Amino acid sequence: MLLCDAAEEANGKLYLLGAGWTHVLTPNRPINMALAIVLHVPWEQANQPHQLEVSLLNEDGQPVPLGENIVKAEGVVQVKQSAGTKPGSELNAASALGFSGISLPTGAYVWQLQVNGEAVARTPFWVHGPVSE
Repeated sequence: MLLCDAAEEANGKLYLLGAGWTHVLTPNRPINMALAIVLHVPWEQANQPHQLEVSLLNEDGQPVPLGENIVKAEGVVQVKQSAGTKPGSELNAASALGFSGISLPTGAYVWQLQVNGEAVARTPFWVHGPVSE
């Protein structure tokens, strides 16, 4: 899972803009961000639904509110075995999630990905004011 300015999935590929950042220098101002996710599914778990949940957590591990709702996305991914894929092969599912207008105060944050209720990836980032010289 990679933090980006923007991400898009098309035909199983991820297209990323401004990928891999970890610091936001504009606290309390709306920003856009995206998550690029590649889910690796074992051969034996293909053709089965996998419940995904991505949540934004603060430094205390609590969900981050945006208005009256918390910042999260949920969905189901089902990877199919394609013709010619050898048994035992790992299958990939690419996903891109965009979040707009998120305004965060100074602090540490983490995007957490859960698959079928189990945390499988965490991507931390920090919000702070510009560094003065």
